[in-house]
Amino acid sequence: MNTVDKLVLMANQIATNQMHEPNPAKATAEHIRLYWDPRMKQMIFANGSKGLTETAAAAIALLAETHDRA
Repeated sequence: MNTVDKLVLMANQIATNQMHEPNPAKATAEHIRLYWDPRMKQMIFANGSKGLTETAAAAIALLAETHDRA
């Protein structure tokens, strides 16, 4: 398993763990924003939605959108 595959796995696990939240994608994006290294975020952005669950993909899209403004 390469680094991107591990990041995809982690993003999917985080999304699964956030399903109890009112907005799981937003909660997942916030968790990744707070705890992932910038290099990790860049790698997952470059991966796109490949291998991500629907919630994780929505979180990454939301994070990428706001990352440009941060």
